[in-house]
Amino acid sequence: MLRAAGVGPGDEVVVPAFGNAEVAEAVIRAGALPVFADIDPVTYCLDASTVEAAVTARTAAVVAVHRFGRRADIGRLHEVGRRHGLLVLEQGESGAPYDEVAQRRERAAYLDAKLKGVRTPDGGDGHTYQQYVVRVPGNGRPDRDAFARVLRAKGVDCRVPVKTPVHRLPGFRRCAVLPETELAADETLALPVDASLTKREMQRIVSACNALGGLLQPAF
Repeated sequence: MLRAAGVGPGDEVVVPAFGNAEVAEAVIRAGALPVFADIDPVTYCLDASTVEAAVTARTAAVVAVHRFGRRADIGRLHEVGRRHGLLVLEQGESGAPYDEVAQRRERAAYLDAKLKGVRTPDGGDGHTYQQYVVRVPGNGRPDRDAFARVLRAKGVDCRVPVKTPVHRLPGFRRCAVLPETELAADETLALPVDASLTKREMQRIVSACNALGGLLQPAF
Protein backbone atom coordinates (compact mmCIF):
# COMPACT_ATOMS: atom_id res chain seq x y z
CA MET A 1 0.00 0.00 0.00
CA LEU A 2 2.71 2.49 0.98
CA ARG A 3 5.12 1.59 -1.79
CA ALA A 4 2.33 1.74 -4.35
CA ALA A 5 1.57 5.24 -3.08
CA GLY A 6 5.18 6.31 -3.65
CA VAL A 7 6.39 6.18 -0.04
CA GLY A 8 9.97 5.00 0.25
CA PRO A 9 13.45 5.54 1.74
CA GLY A 10 13.95 8.89 3.43
CA ASP A 11 10.24 9.41 4.06
CA GLU A 12 8.48 9.56 7.39
CA VAL A 13 4.98 8.18 7.97
CA VAL A 14 2.87 9.21 10.97
CA VAL A 15 1.16 6.22 12.60
CA PRO A 16 -0.53 5.38 15.90
CA ALA A 17 1.35 3.55 18.65
CA PHE A 18 -1.86 2.32 20.27
CA GLY A 19 -2.44 -1.00 18.53
CA ASN A 20 -0.35 -3.77 17.06
CA ALA A 21 2.92 -3.30 15.18
CA GLU A 22 1.49 -4.17 11.77
CA VAL A 23 1.29 -0.60 10.44
CA ALA A 24 4.72 0.41 11.70
CA GLU A 25 6.20 -2.77 10.21
CA ALA A 26 4.64 -1.93 6.84
CA VAL A 27 6.26 1.52 6.98
CA ILE A 28 9.65 -0.05 7.62
CA ARG A 29 9.19 -2.57 4.79
CA ALA A 30 8.61 0.37 2.48
CA GLY A 31 11.98 1.76 3.58
CA ALA A 32 10.43 4.68 5.47
CA LEU A 33 10.49 5.66 9.15
CA PRO A 34 7.39 5.33 11.37
CA VAL A 35 6.73 8.41 13.52
CA PHE A 36 4.26 7.92 16.35
CA ALA A 37 1.48 10.39 17.19
CA ASP A 38 -0.93 10.33 20.11
CA ILE A 39 -4.56 9.22 20.11
CA ASP A 40 -7.87 10.81 20.92
CA PRO A 41 -8.87 9.36 24.34
CA VAL A 42 -12.48 8.83 23.23
CA THR A 43 -12.04 7.12 19.85
CA TYR A 44 -8.57 5.60 20.46
CA CYS A 45 -7.70 6.71 16.91
CA LEU A 46 -5.08 9.24 15.82
CA ASP A 47 -5.64 12.76 17.12
CA ALA A 48 -5.29 15.18 14.20
CA SER A 49 -3.62 17.85 16.35
CA THR A 50 -0.88 15.47 17.49
CA VAL A 51 -0.43 14.29 13.90
CA GLU A 52 0.14 17.86 12.79
CA ALA A 53 2.65 18.37 15.60
CA ALA A 54 4.59 15.32 14.38
CA VAL A 55 4.90 16.53 10.77
CA THR A 56 8.39 17.41 9.52
CA ALA A 57 9.85 18.24 6.12
CA ARG A 58 10.31 14.49 5.57
CA THR A 59 6.74 13.46 6.34
CA ALA A 60 5.09 11.86 3.32
CA ALA A 61 1.99 10.17 4.71
CA VAL A 62 -0.34 9.46 7.61
CA VAL A 63 -1.94 6.08 8.28
CA ALA A 64 -5.15 6.29 10.27
CA VAL A 65 -6.36 3.09 11.90
CA HIS A 66 -10.04 2.74 12.81
CA ARG A 67 -10.21 1.16 16.26
CA PHE A 68 -12.74 -0.97 18.18
CA GLY A 69 -15.62 0.01 15.89
CA ARG A 70 -14.97 3.76 16.08
CA ARG A 71 -13.70 5.65 13.04
CA ALA A 72 -10.78 8.05 13.07
CA ASP A 73 -11.59 11.69 12.33
CA ILE A 74 -10.70 11.39 8.65
CA GLY A 75 -12.04 14.82 7.81
CA ARG A 76 -9.59 16.58 10.13
CA LEU A 77 -6.75 14.30 9.09
CA HIS A 78 -7.37 15.17 5.45
CA GLU A 79 -7.25 18.85 6.40
CA VAL A 80 -3.81 18.28 7.93
CA GLY A 81 -2.82 16.34 4.82
CA ARG A 82 -3.87 19.19 2.53
CA ARG A 83 -1.99 21.78 4.57
CA HIS A 84 1.23 19.78 4.45
CA GLY A 85 0.92 17.90 1.17
CA LEU A 86 0.57 14.51 2.84
CA LEU A 87 -1.05 11.31 1.70
CA VAL A 88 -3.72 10.13 4.18
CA LEU A 89 -4.31 6.39 4.18
CA GLU A 90 -6.84 4.39 6.17
CA GLN A 91 -6.67 0.96 7.68
CA GLY A 92 -10.19 -0.23 8.47
CA GLU A 93 -11.47 -3.07 10.57
CA SER A 94 -13.56 -5.69 8.82
CA GLY A 95 -17.22 -4.88 8.57
CA ALA A 96 -20.05 -6.94 9.98
CA PRO A 97 -23.64 -7.60 8.85
CA TYR A 98 -26.18 -5.01 9.94
CA ASP A 99 -28.05 -7.48 12.17
CA GLU A 100 -24.85 -8.41 14.01
CA VAL A 101 -23.94 -4.77 14.57
CA ALA A 102 -27.46 -4.05 15.82
CA GLN A 103 -27.20 -6.89 18.34
CA ARG A 104 -23.81 -5.70 19.55
CA ARG A 105 -25.21 -2.19 19.99
CA GLU A 106 -28.10 -3.62 21.99
CA ARG A 107 -25.71 -5.44 24.31
CA ALA A 108 -23.48 -2.37 24.57
CA ALA A 109 -26.49 -0.25 25.57
CA TYR A 110 -27.30 -2.78 28.31
CA LEU A 111 -23.73 -2.58 29.64
CA ASP A 112 -23.74 1.22 29.41
CA ALA A 113 -26.84 1.33 31.61
CA LYS A 114 -25.78 -1.28 34.16
CA LEU A 115 -22.02 -1.03 34.68
CA LYS A 116 -20.62 0.86 37.67
CA GLY A 117 -17.05 1.63 38.67
CA VAL A 118 -15.72 1.57 35.12
CA ARG A 119 -15.83 4.21 32.40
CA THR A 120 -17.97 2.95 29.53
CA PRO A 121 -17.16 3.79 25.89
CA ASP A 122 -18.60 6.81 24.13
CA GLY A 123 -21.09 5.40 21.65
CA GLY A 124 -21.09 8.36 19.27
CA ASP A 125 -20.21 8.55 15.59
CA GLY A 126 -21.72 5.24 14.52
CA HIS A 127 -19.86 2.97 16.95
CA THR A 128 -20.20 -0.66 15.78
CA TYR A 129 -18.71 -2.15 18.98
CA GLN A 130 -16.29 -4.54 17.35
CA GLN A 131 -14.91 -4.37 20.87
CA TYR A 132 -16.57 -2.94 23.98
CA VAL A 133 -13.66 -1.17 25.64
CA VAL A 134 -14.02 0.26 29.13
CA ARG A 135 -11.56 2.18 31.27
CA VAL A 136 -10.71 0.78 34.69
CA PRO A 137 -9.89 3.87 36.79
CA GLY A 138 -7.57 3.93 39.75
CA ASN A 139 -3.82 3.71 39.65
CA GLY A 140 -3.39 2.45 36.09
CA ARG A 141 -2.25 -0.96 34.97
CA PRO A 142 -2.04 -2.76 38.37
CA ASP A 143 -5.69 -1.97 39.03
CA ARG A 144 -6.77 -2.91 35.49
CA ASP A 145 -4.84 -6.16 35.51
CA ALA A 146 -6.15 -7.15 38.95
CA PHE A 147 -9.67 -6.29 37.80
CA ALA A 148 -9.24 -8.48 34.71
CA ARG A 149 -7.92 -11.43 36.71
CA VAL A 150 -10.95 -11.41 38.99
CA LEU A 151 -13.34 -11.17 36.04
CA ARG A 152 -11.70 -14.14 34.32
CA ALA A 153 -11.90 -16.14 37.54
CA LYS A 154 -15.66 -15.45 37.48
CA GLY A 155 -15.96 -16.71 33.91
CA VAL A 156 -15.94 -13.37 32.06
CA ASP A 157 -13.83 -13.58 28.91
CA CYS A 158 -12.27 -10.11 29.02
CA ARG A 159 -8.95 -9.10 27.47
CA VAL A 160 -6.47 -6.24 27.42
CA PRO A 161 -6.73 -4.76 23.91
CA VAL A 162 -3.23 -3.23 23.76
CA LYS A 163 -0.72 -4.60 26.25
CA THR A 164 2.28 -2.57 25.06
CA PRO A 165 2.14 0.47 22.75
CA VAL A 166 4.26 0.03 19.63
CA HIS A 167 6.69 2.81 20.57
CA ARG A 168 7.64 0.73 23.63
CA LEU A 169 8.30 -2.50 21.70
CA PRO A 170 11.85 -3.67 20.88
CA GLY A 171 12.83 -2.41 17.46
CA PHE A 172 10.40 0.49 17.59
CA ARG A 173 11.45 2.29 20.75
CA ARG A 174 11.15 6.03 20.34
CA CYS A 175 11.38 8.92 22.77
CA ALA A 176 7.84 9.87 21.85
CA VAL A 177 5.65 11.70 24.35
CA LEU A 178 2.25 10.02 24.00
CA PRO A 179 0.37 10.50 27.29
CA GLU A 180 -3.06 9.43 26.02
CA THR A 181 -1.60 6.30 24.40
CA GLU A 182 0.21 5.35 27.61
CA LEU A 183 -2.87 5.94 29.76
CA ALA A 184 -5.12 3.96 27.43
CA ALA A 185 -2.68 1.03 27.44
CA ASP A 186 -2.77 1.04 31.25
CA GLU A 187 -6.52 1.42 31.75
CA THR A 188 -8.42 -0.21 28.89
CA LEU A 189 -10.16 -3.56 29.07
CA ALA A 190 -12.37 -5.16 26.40
CA LEU A 191 -15.51 -6.83 27.74
CA PRO A 192 -17.59 -9.35 25.76
CA VAL A 193 -20.30 -7.83 23.59
CA ASP A 194 -20.73 -10.58 21.00
CA ALA A 195 -24.09 -10.97 19.35
CA SER A 196 -24.20 -14.56 20.63
CA LEU A 197 -24.20 -13.57 24.32
CA THR A 198 -27.31 -14.55 26.25
CA LYS A 199 -29.09 -12.33 28.74
CA ARG A 200 -27.79 -14.52 31.57
CA GLU A 201 -24.21 -14.07 30.33
CA MET A 202 -24.68 -10.30 30.10
CA GLN A 203 -26.00 -10.25 33.66
CA ARG A 204 -22.93 -12.22 34.80
CA ILE A 205 -20.62 -9.64 33.21
CA VAL A 206 -22.41 -6.80 34.99
CA SER A 207 -22.52 -8.61 38.32
CA ALA A 208 -18.81 -9.49 38.20
CA CYS A 209 -17.77 -5.94 37.25
CA ASN A 210 -20.02 -4.15 39.70
CA ALA A 211 -18.87 -6.35 42.58
CA LEU A 212 -15.41 -4.82 42.05
CA GLY A 213 -16.57 -1.23 41.63
CA GLY A 214 -16.13 -0.37 45.28
CA LEU A 215 -12.44 -1.27 45.12
CA LEU A 216 -11.73 1.44 42.59
CA GLN A 217 -11.76 5.20 42.53
CA PRO A 218 -14.87 6.75 40.92
CA ALA A 219 -14.70 6.83 37.14
CA PHE A 220 -15.51 10.55 37.03
